[in-house]
Amino acid sequence: MASLLYSWRHIFLFLAVAAIGKAVAAGYTRPVFHPTPWKLAYATFYGDETAAETMGGACGYGNLFNSGYGTDTAALSSVLFNNGYGCGQCFQLRCTKSQYCYKNSPITTITATNLCPPNWSQDSNHGGWCNPPRTHFDMAKPAFMKIAQWKAGIVPVLFRRVTCVRKGGVRLMFQGNGYWLLVYVMNVGGGGDIANMWVKGSKTGWISMSHNWGASYQAFATLGGQSLSFKLTSYTSHETIIAYNLAPSNWRAGMTYGSNVNFH
Repeated sequence: MASLLYSWRHIFLFLAVAAIGKAVAAGYTRPVFHPTPWKLAYATFYGDETAAETMGGACGYGNLFNSGYGTDTAALSSVLFNNGYGCGQCFQLRCTKSQYCYKNSPITTITATNLCPPNWSQDSNHGGWCNPPRTHFDMAKPAFMKIAQWKAGIVPVLFRRVTCVRKGGVRLMFQGNGYWLLVYVMNVGGGGDIANMWVKGSKTGWISMSHNWGASYQAFATLGGQSLSFKLTSYTSHETIIAYNLAPSNWRAGMTYGSNVNFH
């Protein structure tokens, strides 16, 4: 019996090592991000029902329909925006303690795509809703209307960070040229955010990219005419993924390139 148990232990160990090996080969480490506890904040909305005014934004995602985020988005107060490191993060919100909340307090999930800047000409409790140190969500109107009546203007909400569930791999939108590469990182799963990024040309080693603004990173290097690989680390979970040969050697600015890896 002892020898049989010993054999089963070896089989389980072998399977575990094999699974880890597959994960490493696929270019990612195991997830460590977990939802956060519920906290109290406030929410307003901007734009109209079409969400046309929410397109673009400080994160640099451009047209939010084309980039996959749609209208379930919000601009964050600077405390949450965190100099752009909050871009791409996902939150669940539900209206609370207001006559304008919908019955049974439905929950909606939004992605952070923009900055709600301070308005120092207004009191923080009367118009300056996004002034530090307030935690505030300025939602796209269609998203706001999922939790409360729009005529409320502003409502208290409970919120928590949640895992971003994305279809497909991380996508990178290129700007710049063969000597300066600027990349916008989109469709990020897991924590939804990026802390650090590196690029590797087919003729170079790994080159550290600096944070530009929002969800964009840049490299001042000669990379034209080379296929490009990227390594990314999540700001929240510290996971690392590697997208090998994400862009072909004839890559060009203005194009978006998809990978087959993502955070989980």
